[in-house]
Amino acid sequence: MRQTAVAGQFYPKNQKDLKKELSRCFRNTEVQPREIKGAVAPHAGYIYSGEVAAHAYALLPEADTYVLFGPNHTGYGSAVALSQDTWTTPLGNVETDRELGKLLAGSIVDYDEIAHRFEHSIEVQIPFLQYRFGEGFRILPICMGLQDEETAIEVGREVARAARESGKRVVFIASSDFTHYQSAERASDNDHYLIEPVIRMDIPEFYRRREERNITACGFGPIAATMAASRESGAVKASLLRYATSGDVTGDRSQVVGYAAIVFE
Repeated sequence: MRQTAVAGQFYPKNQKDLKKELSRCFRNTEVQPREIKGAVAPHAGYIYSGEVAAHAYALLPEADTYVLFGPNHTGYGSAVALSQDTWTTPLGNVETDRELGKLLAGSIVDYDEIAHRFEHSIEVQIPFLQYRFGEGFRILPICMGLQDEETAIEVGREVARAARESGKRVVFIASSDFTHYQSAERASDNDHYLIEPVIRMDIPEFYRRREERNITACGFGPIAATMAASRESGAVKASLLRYATSGDVTGDRSQVVGYAAIVFE
């Protein structure tokens, strides 16, 4: 069982309080499921980024399995690590899709629980799925310590292949924040510059721009993997649903973190 690592920090650890907080996150969204193949959602504390994340989750369709790509902030475990444990949150337990996981055997993706033990980037996404879909889904958590372009594309394509072979309905989700600890003005400029090739689903240009300006989007590999997997699964367009920064909540615009909700369909 993969226990919570950041309940009580990034989101409430009490079930009633968590449901209330999630309801607040969705207050300015309308749940309108579309044929979404993939999405990008932030992973900061819900008070800062939860409303942005809700814009992506409000459009997700019901699926058999949600593949969650997250960056590895801790440095523990394998370079590309798949969890097969059951995950628990204050809203209950969620099973991993072990059948889909087995189809990745022998690929670049390793079976490894250590990388996930203290990592928050995937954990904070799961209550959004539970709030939207209850108990009728599974997850496939993949933590990426290695995020270079070649690796990200290979991971995305391998997972898309496994999804096709499984015959299941699968949606891919990248967990990432964007610019870290710069002024709101500079963060917004850099982040929109980086988001533009994401909207075009242009992975090489996405990497080129990130490196050109040294943009501190922590989950750039998961974003690229989601782009690759979504495209392999038939996505032909992408949309930026909402962009915001932590300064919109705190009022301090001198050192912010950027957040974006993006979907591929």
